[in-house]
Amino acid sequence: MSAPFREIEVLLPPAVAYDEFARYEALLHAAGLQPGQADFVHLRKRSIDARGRSPQVRLRADIYQTPPPPSLFGPWFQYPDVSQARRTVLIVGAGPAGLFAALRCIELGLKPIVLERGKDVRTRRRDLAALNKEHVVNPDSNYCFGEGGAGTYSDGKLYTRATKRGDVGRILRCLVQHGATPDILVDAHPHIGTNKLPSVVAALRDSVLAAGGEVRFDTRVDDLVLDHHRLRGVVTATGEALEADAVILATGHSARDIYELLHRRGVLIEAKPFALGVRVEHQQELIDRAQYRLSERGELPAASYSLVHQTQWQGRQRGVFSFCMCPGGFIVPAATAPGEVVVNGMSPSRRDSRFANSGIVAAVELEDMDVRQYGALAGLRLQQQIEQRACQVAGNTQRAPAQRLGDFLKGKLSAELLETSYQPGLVPVAMDDVLGAGLAERLRQGFQDFGRKIPGYATNAAQIVGVESRTSSPVRIPRDRDTLEHPEVRGLFPCGEGAGYAGGIVSAAMDGERCAEAALAAIGAK
Repeated sequence: MSAPFREIEVLLPPAVAYDEFARYEALLHAAGLQPGQADFVHLRKRSIDARGRSPQVRLRADIYQTPPPPSLFGPWFQYPDVSQARRTVLIVGAGPAGLFAALRCIELGLKPIVLERGKDVRTRRRDLAALNKEHVVNPDSNYCFGEGGAGTYSDGKLYTRATKRGDVGRILRCLVQHGATPDILVDAHPHIGTNKLPSVVAALRDSVLAAGGEVRFDTRVDDLVLDHHRLRGVVTATGEALEADAVILATGHSARDIYELLHRRGVLIEAKPFALGVRVEHQQELIDRAQYRLSERGELPAASYSLVHQTQWQGRQRGVFSFCMCPGGFIVPAATAPGEVVVNGMSPSRRDSRFANSGIVAAVELEDMDVRQYGALAGLRLQQQIEQRACQVAGNTQRAPAQRLGDFLKGKLSAELLETSYQPGLVPVAMDDVLGAGLAERLRQGFQDFGRKIPGYATNAAQIVGVESRTSSPVRIPRDRDTLEHPEVRGLFPCGEGAGYAGGIVSAAMDGERCAEAALAAIGAK
């Protein structure tokens, strides 16, 4: 295999780094070469360094003077025909965990049958339009439920810190093979974009079908086929019983009916910490100026930020932090049932909206919930209470409660709100009435600290929109650390965000692959 002639790392001005020809010449120059003296320049990593007076772009690249290895270019994955495979795996949920579990099952010679309560990625758009324009919430098809899961129409960020859980590069290569831009292989914070991710998701599904797997839409799981302490299969909403050698449960962090089902059927689940708060929305120009210290960002991408602060209230310390920051993005309605208001953020691939938004959320620990009354569902009940209150105070539609940030810090009702990217509309309210005293006070402390870090951040030039409550699952479905099987129910493999083992597209995809491998190990051990 051909090895690179030289590995280099350089800092370049944005005008050079984002111009393909200028970048090529600059990288060759850094390697001591002239154009024509290298067969190939392979860009491996790209990140922005904004610590100095002028932002620079840090590039890492391999220079080849002989033909580069074919492994750089793919295709990286080939899927055998499993249509006649003897062993089958039911996968509940067609989000990233479920789809990648299905593809890994195929690689391992297992036939996956994917059950998705929502609609295919294209048909799903109609329900999102009805949610945004007519305030109609379809409990089975919305921003959280449907092919591709919550990430498909709410951003498509691919950055993860879960690098020890699997091969991040493998997941990214699979996405590129299915149509994602190759930039995700090199950017420090890769992002596909809500406008492009649906076609990638559809291509992943097509690979499952082409290899003989099955994907069934509009198929909600309403019950379990339990045989003593073994899960044999599931029962759908139509009454159809489906059995398989193993069941991978990858239903996402908002499938509350699944938690209720497990609880009702006596399958062990646990309350877990999560985070809850609001979305804060600024003009993107304000964030660009603060982060890049330039009057205009020029060739640089829309600036983002990451913030964290430790708060104290009634003797308890809790973190307040930014979550799912969306530069050049939009706020969207993420409710999964009528009578609740939930917001989330997304960005198109170009991140060219005039607005920047981010979740600003506070940690919610077990002692902050009513575990004595609600047990394992305590966090879920707290989520529901706040989401329903948000809906009530804003008029029982999908209009969201909001307050200008400076007014929130002063405890003052906003006389008027700013222009917003949130399509259903906003209603001025005192957000303390939605969040409660403790959560509101923690967020105030966090915003005050963030205002010291980013000039202009914590003023009436921004507004907060509620509520950001689906940061992660408030329930954990336990599993054995080694076998990934439920400790009490054999054949059940809790997976991804909904089970409490992932936090985003990439980590969920990696967990899906791990669960497929664990299912094969269990089936082979029979």
